[in-house]
Amino acid sequence: MNLTLNNLEDYARGAALLGAGGGGDPYIGRLLAEEAIKTYGAPRIISAQELDDDAVIISVAMIGAPTVLIEKACSGDDIDLLIKAMEKRLGKPIDALMPIEIGGVNSCLPLVAAARTGLPLVNCDGMGRAFPGLEMVTFNVYGCAISPVVMTDEHNNQVVIDTNSAAKAEKFARSVVGEMGLSAMLSCYPLNGKQLKKWGVHGTMTLALELGQAIRLGRRDDNAVHSLLSALNQTSYYAPARALLTGKVIDIERVTRDGFSFGHCVVQSFDGEHEINLSFQNEFLSAKSQDKFLATVPDIIAVVDSENAEPITAETIRFGQRVCVIATSVPELMRTPQALAVFGPRCFGLDTDYLPVPTK
Repeated sequence: MNLTLNNLEDYARGAALLGAGGGGDPYIGRLLAEEAIKTYGAPRIISAQELDDDAVIISVAMIGAPTVLIEKACSGDDIDLLIKAMEKRLGKPIDALMPIEIGGVNSCLPLVAAARTGLPLVNCDGMGRAFPGLEMVTFNVYGCAISPVVMTDEHNNQVVIDTNSAAKAEKFARSVVGEMGLSAMLSCYPLNGKQLKKWGVHGTMTLALELGQAIRLGRRDDNAVHSLLSALNQTSYYAPARALLTGKVIDIERVTRDGFSFGHCVVQSFDGEHEINLSFQNEFLSAKSQDKFLATVPDIIAVVDSENAEPITAETIRFGQRVCVIATSVPELMRTPQALAVFGPRCFGLDTDYLPVPTK
C-alpha cells in the first residue's frame, strides 16, 4: 500500500467514514499529512506480518475535544517529542508506528509522524473505527497494557501516566489534557510484533483508501452512496452495510462536557413519514426509530451527504442538511463478549444489548 499526495484525499475521506462521525476533523488531518509528505516524502506502510515478533510498535494520536482540534492542530515538534519520550520510557528504540484509531484526524497524524521520523507505519489500528475512550481498544480487551501513556504539547510539556487500568488512564489523560489547552499528542499501548499481529484490526488503512476511492468514483455516475455501500459489502469483515434512512436533519443538540462532545440529532425522511434519532459522544453511538434501536456501537453508524456521500462528523452536522444514515458491521474481534463488555452499547449508557446490523 502506498499513500501519496495523489490519493491522500481518498484515504482521509474513507477514514472519516470509518470514524463513525468522530476522530476529529479529517480535513485538518489531511492538511497536516500533505505538508509532511511534501517536506519529508511519503511514509513507508507495511503489514503487521512484516514485523518481527519482538519489534516495538507505538501509536501516535491526538486527544481532546473535536471542537478544539479544529482550531489547535499539532506543531510537529510535539510529535517528535512524543516519540523520543516514549523511547526513553521504554528504554529501547521504536521500530514502527501505528494509528490507534482509523478515523478522522487520528488516521492522518501517524502519517505525519512516520514521514517526519522515517519509521514505517503499520496498516492496522486498535479500534477498527473511532471511539471516545482510551480503554475502548482491542488491545485492552485482550489483555495488553496501556502504560506507559505519554502526552506532549506544543510548549514542550510532557506527562507520563503509569497505571494498570486503561479506564483510569483515560480519566487521568482527560484531566491532563485540560491543562494542555484541551488537546495534546498522545501515545499508549506500546506493543510487540506478536501482540499486534494477534490483536490488531488489520488492513484498515487500505480499507479507508478503498472506501474513499469508491465515493470518488461513484460521484462520476451520481451514485456515490450506492458505490460506498457496495464497497463496504464487498469487504471481508465490515459487511453487512446498509442505508437506514435518507432525509434531512430537523433537530440537533450538542454540548462539550468532560472533554467530550455529547448530543443527538434527528433525521427525517423527505416524505416526513420516518425519523431516526442519532445519539453521539464524539462518535455516533446509536440509531433509534420509535423507541426501537436500529443500530448500536460497536458497529459503525455514519452520516454522509445524500448526494455525494461526503462523510459528515457529529461535530459538523447541521440543521437542514440532506443526508443518508448508514450502518455497517465491524470485525468479529470487536463483537465478542469480551469486546462488548468494553465498548458495547451498555458501556455508553444505552439501554440495549448489541444488535448486529441486519442483512436487509
